[in-house]
Amino acid sequence: MRAKPVLFGADYSVYVRIARLALIEKGVDHDIVPVDVFSADGLPEGYAARHPFGRIPSLDHGGFRVFETSAITRYVDEAFDGPALQPDDAEGRAVMNQIIGVIDSYAYKAMVWDIYVERVSRAGSGETPDEDLIAAALPVAMTCLETFETFKSSGQWLTSETISLADLHLAPVFAYFLQAPEGRTMLGGFPALAAWWTAISERASFKATAPSQAD
Repeated sequence: MRAKPVLFGADYSVYVRIARLALIEKGVDHDIVPVDVFSADGLPEGYAARHPFGRIPSLDHGGFRVFETSAITRYVDEAFDGPALQPDDAEGRAVMNQIIGVIDSYAYKAMVWDIYVERVSRAGSGETPDEDLIAAALPVAMTCLETFETFKSSGQWLTSETISLADLHLAPVFAYFLQAPEGRTMLGGFPALAAWWTAISERASFKATAPSQAD
């Protein structure tokens, strides 16, 4: 039997949290090795063998190594027993993959780096937020919210009545975005997403993966 999987990364990371959510929702016992990409000491020696671009997370499962969050979460869903985290129909999986693609390509940068980091993180450190950067990100964030609301199923979760990787990818982004007043105000115009956020934020896996520090 393979050793239990080991996840490398820092708990402040949106993408590490996504991978942790998948492991917990799947019921997979795992270990976590801290890797801080912002450490003054740099990445641990040899980490490039786990991720050639020096990013987090990466996963090791009994010598099988995989990096990139989408690849990790799909591997976790397909390699282990437990509740399925991907829709069983082609249309449902296509919607899930579109949501994840929008998050990776547009929502993460606009909502986390350009809005949360500038408005909350930098301000909290006594730095001056870049108002131009925030202003430019707001329309992108609005388009993302409109898109997610359009994709939102009639069930409790984004793609159906059961939770999927789409929910697990979006929740950590919202966790940062909604700390900014702009984020909270914008979400008020999307009742289906607001109800989804209430449900996912109360989930045991989400509470268990709350970061010990914000960055």
